[in-house]
Amino acid sequence: MKRRTPLAGVAVATLALLGQTLISSGTTAQAESLLSTGKPTTTSSVEAAEFGGGNAVDGSTTTRWASEEGVDPQWIAVDLGGTSTVTKVKLNWEAAYAKTYKIQGSADGRTWTDIKSIVGGDGGIDEHLGLNASARHIRVHGTARGTTYGYSLWELEVYGDRVGGDTQAPTVPTGLAASATTVDSVTLGWTASTDNVGVTEYEVLRDGNVVGTTGTTTYTDSGLASGVEFGYSVRARDAAGNVSAASPAIRAATKPGGTGPVTLALAGDIANPELFSTHQGTANQVAKINPQYVLTVGDNQYHKGTISEYRAHYDKTWGKFKSITKPTTGNHEWDDQLRGYKEYFGAIAYPQGLPYYSYDIGDFHFVAMDSNPIYTGGGSEQVTWLRNDLAKNTKSCVIGYWHHPRFNSGNSGDKKQMAPLWNELARVKADMVITGHDHHYERTKPLDVNGHIDEANGVRSVIAGIGGDYLYTDYKAREGVEKILAKHGVMKLMLNGKSYSWEIHDTNGNVLDKAGPYTCR
Repeated sequence: MKRRTPLAGVAVATLALLGQTLISSGTTAQAESLLSTGKPTTTSSVEAAEFGGGNAVDGSTTTRWASEEGVDPQWIAVDLGGTSTVTKVKLNWEAAYAKTYKIQGSADGRTWTDIKSIVGGDGGIDEHLGLNASARHIRVHGTARGTTYGYSLWELEVYGDRVGGDTQAPTVPTGLAASATTVDSVTLGWTASTDNVGVTEYEVLRDGNVVGTTGTTTYTDSGLASGVEFGYSVRARDAAGNVSAASPAIRAATKPGGTGPVTLALAGDIANPELFSTHQGTANQVAKINPQYVLTVGDNQYHKGTISEYRAHYDKTWGKFKSITKPTTGNHEWDDQLRGYKEYFGAIAYPQGLPYYSYDIGDFHFVAMDSNPIYTGGGSEQVTWLRNDLAKNTKSCVIGYWHHPRFNSGNSGDKKQMAPLWNELARVKADMVITGHDHHYERTKPLDVNGHIDEANGVRSVIAGIGGDYLYTDYKAREGVEKILAKHGVMKLMLNGKSYSWEIHDTNGNVLDKAGPYTCR
């Protein structure tokens, strides 16, 4: 229920009379207690370190939790320290509010039950009364943002009554330190906590979120990106579910990958004769990135991809990187039946005698495909080649790139024609597919063969058709999109052992997006 104005005088008088009646009859109303202040929190993400979840339960309306911007869903949860009867949840939203969200409860912080669903929220202060739910953990789970930003709360207040029993939390663990690190793991150790009954387990937090539990005083956090620093803390839990405050945080970094770092630059839809200054600008950013390799995702040269067009335009900007370029074709190259493309790039474009090929960089296996025959309903021999190539691959990391997207928020939309290529990559749990064709940038969470989010087995999709041609702005973010924009620029892709990350640099050198690092499967 929204609370924005004080009660009218008549209502106040009525409540006062009701209170006198209850007292005179010997019945007293049980007072609600604020249960959440200073309690441990976990969050789906934070916009920056200064916007941690603890800010939402510190009793101050000048500090706040803020999630990553532009991504649904997001959540914040608070551990009340013991099983409680929750009667009210009060939310004080910052400007970045939830339009659709749920209040959820849990006994263990892992399995959640919906208490109340809210549709059509408009920010400000929300008070949800009469909940009467039994829970130890309360979560605000946002599924639709009210703005283009993220989710942000000045305060999350949970009211009710604590159920009896053991209410004493263990002492805070001390002496947390990293005892060993590898390229993809950090091993932690600490001094045991004490408790009036007994500690049952420890929760390990990485950058403020629980990543594992253990019954001992050691824990190995594995599957991490190489050469990256993380923040760790630990808290103790007893049999009654009481949880200590988190230990002071430490920083620990995985070792750099044995074959990294390697830097690549990438874009598609590049050299339009009418827009020389834009592909000159993106080429200047490639030069500043100073990559070991340059990848293109098709439509390298407009309008027909003839050799005369390549020499007059592409060659004067991106051509300076030709010796380190690993290109792919686009539909405009096919307007000239690949004659100009093949003559300009030579063996670079046909390293295995075909306009599609594969190669390895460190722990990464790249497949560069010729998507136009697939898009127009043919190319079955190419799909067979891809299947056989992936079957022979021995590298941990797999990235595919070509021109036409399978999943796309732009005006071309999702294209089922591209399913044969996408499905082969999804079958081997490839890490990412990068495409062009629509002249914007977008990245998604891992998607399955039907375009639904599948964090465990899906493939990340990136569209990078921002190399120099006219931009398309008529996009509408589809399921799974984490970031979308329309500005000319270059993708700076960084490989480090078995992990990867990237940035999008515009023609002025500004970083428009950062993603990763992600660890290969």
